[in-house]
Amino acid sequence: MNVSDFDYELPLELIAQQPSDTRDGCRLLVINMDSGNLEHRRFSEITDYLRPGDCLVLNDSKVIPARLFGIKEGSGAKVEFLLSKRYSDREWETLVRPGRRLHGGDTVSFGEGELKAEILKTLDGGTRLVRFSCEGALMDMIEKLGSMPLPPYIERESEEADKERYQTVYAREDGSVAAPTAGLHFTAELLEKISDMGVRTAFVTLHVGIGTFRPVKTEKVEDHRMHFEEYSISAEAAEIINNTKASGGRIISVGTTACRTMESAASEDGFVSPGSGSTGIFIYPGYRYKITDCLITNFHLPKSTLLMLVSALYSREGVLAAYKSAVRERYRFFSYGDACFFVK
Repeated sequence: MNVSDFDYELPLELIAQQPSDTRDGCRLLVINMDSGNLEHRRFSEITDYLRPGDCLVLNDSKVIPARLFGIKEGSGAKVEFLLSKRYSDREWETLVRPGRRLHGGDTVSFGEGELKAEILKTLDGGTRLVRFSCEGALMDMIEKLGSMPLPPYIERESEEADKERYQTVYAREDGSVAAPTAGLHFTAELLEKISDMGVRTAFVTLHVGIGTFRPVKTEKVEDHRMHFEEYSISAEAAEIINNTKASGGRIISVGTTACRTMESAASEDGFVSPGSGSTGIFIYPGYRYKITDCLITNFHLPKSTLLMLVSALYSREGVLAAYKSAVRERYRFFSYGDACFFVK
């Protein structure tokens, strides 16, 4: 397959720059994967497509304010850090700008010098391994000095409101540098209503890295290599998912990250094992899903690995037809945009 096979036309004005007025007030494109029918709804109406015995699987990773602005000690040059992946309590893989100014042994100071970072070495791909030093807990200092790492297609600086809206209401495990955006549409009230319907919920964790924003640079889909991300599935979550499968309920993945987590931990006979690990799973057409039956997700970038993942669940032609309809109907795209529900 060619990467160009997953391209589509998107007017730039349809890329959402702000969240909707309310989380569940956004639009919802419902794609029936059996009939091919499309329905245009509101996200709050998603309960019309759920039934007792189903299971929603959600990624509870929490976005950290991973953008840090500092000064290189010695030269006074302004630099920017984007934390990418935690190696240990104090060591992180980090994207730095401008990269030409920062080398092994250099030190960067943030705030009033209350947080410092030493560049340890340059990693493959140009990122840096850095070691932080500060009084107290590092995450507390990052919360104090950092800003939310909005995606590059949101062409504005992050605002105070983004600290709440670029975060799911159920986020609890620090570690992501991008939100699992399908979950942004859920409110606590909607989740309670879904639970009252007899729909189960299971929480898994996958910490989203900067690889989610990196374009596919190969011509052939099969030649692309994914970045690895850390995940974990509790024994409780695995039991809920497996019991739902065994009783004939549908596993509804809330977002591509929850989907990738389950598929990474799945056995060939369709059961999830608890545990933690690192996954670079790449799902594209031809992949046989072991766990996921339905998918709630946002609209994805042209030629992206996430568009390929959705195409593997439904079909490339079906997905592109649905996206063409969404463009025609003026849906809002990407992280702060509207949602899709691929349902059986």
